[in-house]
Amino acid sequence: METTLYIKNMVCHRCIKVVKDELTRLGYEVSKIALGEAIIKSSEKSTDLSEIRKVLVDNGFDLVDDKNSKLIEKIKVLIIEKIHHQNNNLEKFSFSKYLSNELGVNYSHLSSIFSSCEGITIEKFIIKQKIEKVKELLTYDELTLSEISFMFGYSSVQHLSNQFKQITGLNPSYFKKLKEHRRKPLDKINEP
Repeated sequence: METTLYIKNMVCHRCIKVVKDELTRLGYEVSKIALGEAIIKSSEKSTDLSEIRKVLVDNGFDLVDDKNSKLIEKIKVLIIEKIHHQNNNLEKFSFSKYLSNELGVNYSHLSSIFSSCEGITIEKFIIKQKIEKVKELLTYDELTLSEISFMFGYSSVQHLSNQFKQITGLNPSYFKKLKEHRRKPLDKINEP
């Protein structure tokens, strides 16, 4: 019997490895795993969701149970994958079209559910994710601010700098000079 688990806070490939290892350790065969989702087979025993939830929570994850939470987690995973894990140029990219097409749901409905459950808009979530990726790129010091600005579809370096300062309280050049860079884990970006 196959069971699909929707898992909150999976944000990177290491998360996939940890979840797969933990589910395997519990005796489940993982037939498919991706950010935010795992399909497990359990032939000898029934699926013990409380046991799975405990192991996931111990590792910083959680099971997503209700329909809206699953949809929100899918939105987050799509945004995180696009910004942090795909080397795409976002210059003329439309997240509203992308999310709507990928999820088969009208964007205004997605936006409404996301805002009511998360307390911020999808647009703010996207901005916070972009700024976190910009922080990473500034730390590596391989691209100019102009190149980063272009990569993320900002109309100008000033536009990026303004958003960066609004989110971090620092301008990008000052952030770049800091010895201790203040980056956040991807699953904690919404927290103050």
